[in-house]
Amino acid sequence: MSYLSNPRKSSEIPAGIPFIISNELAERFSFYGMKCILIIFMTNHLLDSNQSVDNMSNTEATYWYHIFTSAVYFTPILGALIADVFLGKYKTILLLSLIYCFGHLSLAINETRMGLTLGLTLIAIGAGGIKPCVSAHVGDQFGKSNSKLISKVFSWFYLAINFGAFVSTMLTPYLLHQYGPSIAFGIPGILMLIATYLFWIGRKTFIHVPPKGIHFLKDVFSSEGIKSISNLSTIYIFVAIFWSLFDQTGSTWVLQAEKLDRHWLGINWYPSQIQAINPIMILFFVPVSSYLIYPFLNKYIALTPLKKISAGLFLAVPSFLIIGQVEQWISAGYTPSIAWHILAYTILTASEVLISITCLEFSYTQAPNSMKSFIMGLFLLSISLGNIITALINNFILANSTKLNSANYYYLFSFIMLITAFLFLLVIKFYNGKTYLHMEK
Repeated sequence: MSYLSNPRKSSEIPAGIPFIISNELAERFSFYGMKCILIIFMTNHLLDSNQSVDNMSNTEATYWYHIFTSAVYFTPILGALIADVFLGKYKTILLLSLIYCFGHLSLAINETRMGLTLGLTLIAIGAGGIKPCVSAHVGDQFGKSNSKLISKVFSWFYLAINFGAFVSTMLTPYLLHQYGPSIAFGIPGILMLIATYLFWIGRKTFIHVPPKGIHFLKDVFSSEGIKSISNLSTIYIFVAIFWSLFDQTGSTWVLQAEKLDRHWLGINWYPSQIQAINPIMILFFVPVSSYLIYPFLNKYIALTPLKKISAGLFLAVPSFLIIGQVEQWISAGYTPSIAWHILAYTILTASEVLISITCLEFSYTQAPNSMKSFIMGLFLLSISLGNIITALINNFILANSTKLNSANYYYLFSFIMLITAFLFLLVIKFYNGKTYLHMEK
């Protein structure tokens, strides 16, 4: 069957967008549902081949958590190459989604380190491989006549991610506590299967941009391609430091939450559930930013994407200062309230909105048309790099028997983030990019 390979002239939202956003909601439910209980699973529920307890220490679990997260954001570059050179985005997403489903199955049926390793490896290949393809596939549905709607649709896309993340982050810790790992990992697996089906039924409405084959390499190594990669990679190096902080909400923050007074709003929260604060705040911050804050600020200053990213980098600093102060209170023998985590999450979420959504849209528009998935893969590589930084610091702590849960650990990341934010101001002055969008028929 032949599919449309170019968008048609239109001022409306493309017909394939609802299928992509529905798919993303279900897929993100599956990913965040699995990921939010991962650190607790490794430190409290892991078994050996004889079904005896084989739990990891906090530091070991933190190291492997960030190695896995790094892998999830490293494989996008491979998925992007498969899509742009060989299969195209649609076929790549469908194939890797099936691998993704088998990863969830492994976690659900095998609670040993072998099952964990196989499951996380398959999920890293599947979840990571489809990431740049899905976000680039969103942009492929637009032409110049409706390009003004891209920003709005990317906001919806991000809302879908965070609604799925919120529901699963609230649900799976409860399932783990009440029914054990098999059910807690099995439900996200079912949602991934649903996500794959939703994507398949939308195939007739999508714009299918064909792969470039060997010509892709010529485009990458052309002067235009090298300039685009060089420009964006400079930005991604700075953004990587933000991710080294942000992704600790699923590791060190969860481990700290185990020591807090978690009775808040009349509910006794599981440590993993506190992560749900982030996506629910995203659901609030995204529309408020898009429809109120940004239009208001644009009346007085040119609110460019790079200025948004710069503001987000500075805003990340106080979130870790708060967590560091909480750690000091714990060391002094108090029972700090989980409300301090809520405050830190609020600040870090505002930072995420300024950085992550902006980078998604900016990366797509700054990438040459034949390199959309590849550039998205480079953006996601910044998340991988950020998690490698966190993993290496924890590996150093593990190797040198340094105490992990000290306030200085969090203050170190705050200091690194502050220096990064100041250095990024130089990027704003010297960045010289170009916008690329698909032609219409």
